[in-house]
Amino acid sequence: MYIFLTCHQWAISYVLHRFYRIIQGWLIVYHKARLAGTWLWGTSVGLFIVGNALALAVSTYLWNQQAITIGGVYLLFHYSNLLRDPIEKIREELEDLQKAEASIYRIQELLQIQPQLSAGGDRSLPKGALAVTFEEVCFSYESQRVEGKEEREPVLQGISFHLPPGQMLGILGRTGSGKTTLARLLLRLYEPQSGTIRLGNIGIDSTPLIELPQYVGIVTQDVKLFQTTVRNNLTLFNPKIGEEQILQVLEEMGLLTWLQSLPQGLETQLGADNGSLSAGQAQLLAFARIFLKDPGLVILDEASSRLDPFTETLIEQAVDKLLQGRTGVIIAHRLKTIQRADQILILEKGKVIEYGPREQLKNDANSRFSQLLQTSLMEVLA
Repeated sequence: MYIFLTCHQWAISYVLHRFYRIIQGWLIVYHKARLAGTWLWGTSVGLFIVGNALALAVSTYLWNQQAITIGGVYLLFHYSNLLRDPIEKIREELEDLQKAEASIYRIQELLQIQPQLSAGGDRSLPKGALAVTFEEVCFSYESQRVEGKEEREPVLQGISFHLPPGQMLGILGRTGSGKTTLARLLLRLYEPQSGTIRLGNIGIDSTPLIELPQYVGIVTQDVKLFQTTVRNNLTLFNPKIGEEQILQVLEEMGLLTWLQSLPQGLETQLGADNGSLSAGQAQLLAFARIFLKDPGLVILDEASSRLDPFTETLIEQAVDKLLQGRTGVIIAHRLKTIQRADQILILEKGKVIEYGPREQLKNDANSRFSQLLQTSLMEVLA
């Protein structure tokens, strides 16, 4: 409990520090934007007041000269008031123009960002289950200035393990321990600062970056679907995947009845943000994608943590089929999720605190994994 509270306090301190840094930079920009908005508002109000004052002065002078009647005075004052709406519209358009200009600058900055990842080599990965090897891998995200020096806070430190082809690795650890970062390195979304990652005994940076997604598949908690047809969401716009293959996979996933209930079958349009699907259906579609891609390495990042028991049973059956003849990496917060794992790796603050065969660690009374099983401390990993 003390360890849990200490880590919790450390996480709160880290989040508050990051929040303070973001707010500190944002406050300057906010004040500039507010000053510009106030200036526009003051200008429009000032013009309106000056206009009313001029209209009133001219009307008073003409009425004293008996050049116009009191009705004429009212009309002049009324017409000057009619200018208020156009002036307000001009002010609103200027504010929108400011927002558009800021958006253009942000888009230009985005287009000027150059990818830091190399295109990779020309060595293709072998077909079938892939061995996974980490050798002293260290990684950190963006650097920060501490006492005038650029420093990087390590996320992974000296990670080493070897997963033979066809086996499953269960990764346990608290939130922030580096589990998801490890998966991102396997997908080569980032490059490690040091160390080597190999898939099938081939360096991950020796493989063409564009080919890597064909060999590595991942299912996460949050499934992202495109606002297009069911077919495109399943095949990810790959025209080489035929309808017969899709139907076979959907039948194995228990989704064929759901597909037949759709008005246009595979050509049915899905809404944005999974609006037309339940969480369970979206998760099953994500698994169907992996089936169709047929990768040699499958990464499951707590893929069944937000499902109802019935759908979770379907997912468990799908996982059993999916991992047959493939290498699996299962990232979990719950001990139940890694029952099928051959090896266990426990991370804490980016370091490996325990690694080995699951049965060996389970039977070792002094191992961290065995203690977790005996006490059922699922909340320690939350």
